[in-house]
Formats: sequence, structure tokens, C-alpha cells
Amino acid sequence: MEKDVYIPHLPEVASHQLYRAMDELLIVQSDLERQVFYAVADLLNLEVDLLYFDTTSSYFEVDPSETPEEESLRKQGFSKDKRPDLVQIVIGLAVTREGVPIRAWVWPGNTMDMTVIKQVKHDLIGWKLGRVISVMDRGFSSEENLRTLQQAGGHYIVGEKMRSGKASVEEALSRRGRYQQVRENLHIKEITVGDGEARQRYVLVYNPSEAERQRKEREKLLESLKEELEGLRQLPNEAHHKATCRLRSHPSYGKYLRQLKDGTLRIDKQAVRDAEKYDGKYLIRTSDDTLSAEDVALGYKQLVDIEQAFRTLKSTLELRPMYHRLEDRIRAHVLLSWLALLLVRIVEIRTHESWPKVRDECERLMLGHFSSKNGDLYQRTELTAKQAQFFAALGLEPPPKILGIHPRT
Repeated sequence: MEKDVYIPHLPEVASHQLYRAMDELLIVQSDLERQVFYAVADLLNLEVDLLYFDTTSSYFEVDPSETPEEESLRKQGFSKDKRPDLVQIVIGLAVTREGVPIRAWVWPGNTMDMTVIKQVKHDLIGWKLGRVISVMDRGFSSEENLRTLQQAGGHYIVGEKMRSGKASVEEALSRRGRYQQVRENLHIKEITVGDGEARQRYVLVYNPSEAERQRKEREKLLESLKEELEGLRQLPNEAHHKATCRLRSHPSYGKYLRQLKDGTLRIDKQAVRDAEKYDGKYLIRTSDDTLSAEDVALGYKQLVDIEQAFRTLKSTLELRPMYHRLEDRIRAHVLLSWLALLLVRIVEIRTHESWPKVRDECERLMLGHFSSKNGDLYQRTELTAKQAQFFAALGLEPPPKILGIHPRT
């Protein structure tokens, strides 16, 4: 407030005032979320027929032993930040096909993805968004969740785990038929399993470029594995036994190994052939019969937008690490981060530029303080052509050239 930004009539602010403002914000959270969504939907003419949902985690710089057990939010759980040593929260985000975040949720750090769908669906039903198709990753595709997503006329597009062992998935993957190319590196095959109301609609997607990448990665891994197996022969008994156990339990090597009756390890050629079947492929399931197979595939492919939103939250907006202890402050912190992300996406959509570029350009706009015996003058620098273009695209009036004149009496 003192040095980095200029807000008229607010030359400085104390931290306790900011905390109080966070508390006030949380009190009106429900109305705020609803009104912000409708205002932004009108502003950008948002299409909310497809809604993307995913979760992430964000950690706290505090030793888990220092966190009281009765705390409701800060818990240890599966860390998507690869920090299982720290307590965390789980954050959910619903994003439109344009990448605009319309709602954020906060859950305890030990919350499993499968358990949150009922609340998400319930919260969004109240907004009367019309015909909504929820697009979600494989982590949410339980049968109970899919039934929930179909409530109130809703539909879903979800990823299916190809190695789940489900009979319908196995049948879909084994079904013969030609792929149809709809985009570069995007080939699709539509499959219906079952009849009548029990039928299930799948779209099998094949990416030749991704298949080649996965094939090369596996070849490199198998070459490394062969070297490891060759090295086993040179080891004495105890060291040989330990190295064998290490290879069998290795997350990458283990799935390509089989052990003979005499304990010798060999590369499992059948496992290699099985892995080749999945190269460059992913399976999508949808409840909507009106969408073309191409729209289903492209809709799911856009799930990358929500991943980009999470990256912006964590890096550009510095969501983590968090130091708050009180539950309300944690929720307010995420609420503020969601509002900031919303503004970032509006700026990017209206200016057709990335947020870092817009911010870097606008940070060149300076406030000059000129002092003399006659008084003080506050005047901004001249707008660059790019700055003027950004203000026009966003429908904002630039700051006045003279922001303050304070003559000495």
C-alpha cells in the first residue's frame, strides 16, 4: 500500500485491518459467489453448458506434530504438491470451457476426490445453470458419482480407467473398428456397450504422437532394466537378494518383471505387449447421447484448462505456502485467490494477452510525487500505446493524469 500500489484516500493499511476485511468477505461468501458469477457470465457471455471440475492440494509451512488433532481443515493426506510431510487442504475448482473459474471449494487435507461430487453438484444446482455437462478426470468416475452428476437433468463426460477390470471397459477396449481422424493427433472410435437403459456410451481416443512418445520411453526404461538385471549376476548372495527385492518393488521396473521358480528375474514379455495396447489411448464415457463423438473427445481434451487454472493459482498468484491457522482465514485465503484468478482470466480473455504480459506492461505506469516550496503534486506517467490498448479492451478509465495537488499554506 505504501510503495507498490496507489488507492486514493488509502495511503497505508495495517495488517489487522486486512484480516478483518477477510472475515467480512467470508460472511457474504455465498451471495458473493452467486452475484460475481452472474455478473461475469453476463459480461463475457459465458457458455456454461460444459463445466470442468478437478481438485488440487495446498500445503502449510507447519510441522504436522504442531497441528492439534481437533483442527478440521489442516490434515495430512495425498499431496498433489509432493509434500506428504506437511499438513494441507484440498481445493476444488469448477471452470467453464473458456477457462473462467466460477466456484471454489475447500475441504480437509485428507479428503478423497471420490467423496466431494455430491456437494459440488448440490451447490451448482442452486445456481440454475440450465443444461450442464460436467467434465471430470478418472479420479471421479465411480458409479455413485456418475448417478449424482445426472441429477436435475445433468450429464457427464468422464475419463475411465482403462485397467480398472470393469467388464464394460474391457468390452469397449476389445471392440474392433476403425478410428476416425478429427484433428491432428486426435483419432476417435465410438463404442456402445449394452442395450436399452443399461447401455453405456464410450469414446476411445488415440493420439499417434503420444503413442510414439510412450513407446520410446518404455524402450529406454527396458534398456535400463536389462542393465540392472545384468548387474545382478555380479552380486554376492545377500546383496543379490536385496537388489532383487528392490527391482521387484520398483514402481517402473516392477511391472515388467517376472520371477522364475529358482528366483531369477526376467523381463515379462507379455507385460510389455499388454502395455503396448494402451499407448496413446484414453477412454471417455458420457451420458449425453446428443453430443457427437468429436465433441465428447474435444470437450474432455479441454480439461487441460482447469490444470492451467491450478498452475496459475499456485505460481502466479502464490497461493502456497499458507501460514494461516484459523479455519475462517484459510477459507477466506482461498476465496481471495479464486477472485484473483477470476480477474486474471477476464483480463486474458478481453486483452488476448497472458496475465504476466499485461501485468509487466501496466507496472511501468508510475505515480510521480513532486515536492517544492509551494506544495506537493502527484502525477502519473504518460500511458504507453499498449497500456491504453489494455484499458480500452477492459472498458476501464485510466487513472487521471493529476491524482493530487496539495499546496502549502
